[in-house]
Amino acid sequence: MIRTKIAGIGHYLPDQVISNKELESLMDTTDEWIQERTGIQERRFGVRHKETTTTMGAEAARKAIADAGIDKEEVDFIVFATLSPDYFFPGCGVLVQRELGISNTEIGALDIRNQCSGFIYGLSVADQFVRTGTYKNVLLIGAEMHSMG
Repeated sequence: MIRTKIAGIGHYLPDQVISNKELESLMDTTDEWIQERTGIQERRFGVRHKETTTTMGAEAARKAIADAGIDKEEVDFIVFATLSPDYFFPGCGVLVQRELGISNTEIGALDIRNQCSGFIYGLSVADQFVRTGTYKNVLLIGAEMHSMG
């Protein structure tokens, strides 16, 4: 039986930080009120016209591939989980392939359009592809872009 494992992980956060204090000047709220109800102290905003769901996912993917110790050309399938794609078509998975410069034209890509649970569904899909021997190295990405500055 083929077993699966998470071989590498990567992450990316936009540099632009918006604190609760900054929100106080924009709306009727306080840092304390927000933290008490949500636990959130700050959030990250993507840079308009520079960062997209795809570029954020690609940056995290580069780190995951390096952490796994494989070459990008060894990736044979991409699963991208997001509810905030750059476009309805094409999906972010194929756009990440281009961003990463993966030259293999036989690579498959699948977008899963679910919010919070999308990554878990993606993990299940990746696991099944590997366990059945369909693919060896599945790149799973979860990325969301809801706010831009």
